[in-house]
Amino acid sequence: MKSPIPDYLNQVLKNARDNEDGAPAAYIETLAKADTSRLAVALAMVDGNIYSAGDDEVEFSIQSISKAFVYAIAIEDAGLERVLEKIGVEPSGDAFNRLSLHKGTNRPMNPMINAGAITAHSLVVRPNATAEERTERILKTLSRLAGRELHVDEEVYEAELRDADRNMGIGYMLKAAGIISCDPREAVKGYIRQCAINVNVRDLAMMAATLCNAGLHPVSGERIIHQASVRQVLSVMTTCGMYDAAGDWVSNVGIPAKSGVAGGIIGALPGQVGIAAFSPKLDARGNSVRGVVICEQLSRDMGLHMMDVSQIAMSTVQTSVATIVAGVHEPHNRNCQREVIVFKLRGAVRFPGSERLTRAVARELGRPNPDDPGSGLHGDACAVIFSFREVYSLNHVARRIIHEDISRLILEEKIVVVIDPSGVLQWNHDEAENDRHPKVVRNETEARDFIGGTGCKAVSTDDGW
Repeated sequence: MKSPIPDYLNQVLKNARDNEDGAPAAYIETLAKADTSRLAVALAMVDGNIYSAGDDEVEFSIQSISKAFVYAIAIEDAGLERVLEKIGVEPSGDAFNRLSLHKGTNRPMNPMINAGAITAHSLVVRPNATAEERTERILKTLSRLAGRELHVDEEVYEAELRDADRNMGIGYMLKAAGIISCDPREAVKGYIRQCAINVNVRDLAMMAATLCNAGLHPVSGERIIHQASVRQVLSVMTTCGMYDAAGDWVSNVGIPAKSGVAGGIIGALPGQVGIAAFSPKLDARGNSVRGVVICEQLSRDMGLHMMDVSQIAMSTVQTSVATIVAGVHEPHNRNCQREVIVFKLRGAVRFPGSERLTRAVARELGRPNPDDPGSGLHGDACAVIFSFREVYSLNHVARRIIHEDISRLILEEKIVVVIDPSGVLQWNHDEAENDRHPKVVRNETEARDFIGGTGCKAVSTDDGW
């Protein structure tokens, strides 16, 4: 069975494409020429599974999204206490490239504006490190986060360097204030070089998912950033990551995030999912117009807002296999002595829970995958049972995904039985297409009787069966 999640992401992109507002960054020559039709989205789960749609392999420069990760590297290398001596954590309310420092401390207001980002860059490796050492450290770390070797776009770097007067002014301001000790020109060049690293949305989603996973890479399991550093970074992303639109973002989307002027946006919801979107047209605040629209819909549909009180709820998916044994009244029932696969859900099911269910269904009932031993073992199961007996809530997108899972299984001529005594799935027989209906029952006994005939029994390692 094919997962419905890519189809959902394609619909999200279709909705976002209708928005024609904004324009690419005009002050950087290479970005001003960007193909504004490009549009992509990716989701990376904390266990390493990734979904994407649109122009998901198109590379673009990471730009200010790098600030979040370089801030983390600076904390790792210099220590949080030293970093806080040099960079504040308060929203500035100003444009990201403003020449300003906090009046009381002379520090940049936060690491997500250019003054703070240049300072963070100067703290990487050690105080007397060369520009090459800092750049190499940053590039290697971002490559580890992405899970592949990344490269600097030299054309973007040269274009930004030619128009770096304002950032050079910020660098000299920081030097005069005693915030940085290195050559300000080298600090600014290094900062511009980190912004010119090329990525795609799949890279960014995996990088964001590493933050979601407390600094452990979801695929390799490598500890790249310490958990305390991740907490600090996500906190600042929440309040400052979207520049002077941070308040609107937290209110409407509610996910720690960072944007870049090439059109990228990342979102990182701890413990759940890393999000990346890309579209070159920007709003007046420097954030991708369509990227914001995409993230707003994902947050709304999936219930990802961090202030949603139901966020504390957890869900689990359990898979088991039963064998139907002939009932006394129907000893020749064609489903007797055949496998039945059971997917049991528990708790409050949101997008991550429905995604795990979809993946489990595809793995158990799909074709065997040579790279995944044990997959496809139950493709000939006579029936599929979904148990919602221990589920106490389903949000909108989880319900939609599970409905689609069931409909696709029925199209494949599977017998589908839903145990749903509380009606949380809200299956509407009037809305199903082409009469694609599961059998909805109240308990396991009714499910067994429907599949194997009255009085049949099941043998399984699952006590519920």
